[in-house]
Amino acid sequence: MDSASPNDVPGDHHTYVVECSDGTYYTGYTTDVERRVAEHNDGTAAKYTRGRRPVELVHVETYDSQSEAMQREYAIKQLRRGQKERLVRDETEAPDVE
Repeated sequence: MDSASPNDVPGDHHTYVVECSDGTYYTGYTTDVERRVAEHNDGTAAKYTRGRRPVELVHVETYDSQSEAMQREYAIKQLRRGQKERLVRDETEAPDVE
């Protein structure tokens, strides 16, 4: 039996990390990253980010199912701050060009 939800569109499920204005990180799940970041910035998303605006998108991972994306969201939330910083840094560093 297939465990995929009827709403599972391949590649349409995202785990994201935003950096808040106070330097903290917030991790979440969405099917529309651009819309969700805008919601964080206009104060209609998570209570945590309302008082920490503006937020900046610093990391995104894409998955084929909601379940996979939400499992990754949980895993990122369990990371220590230094581990999250490495995750974000690895995402934003440009590769060395020789």
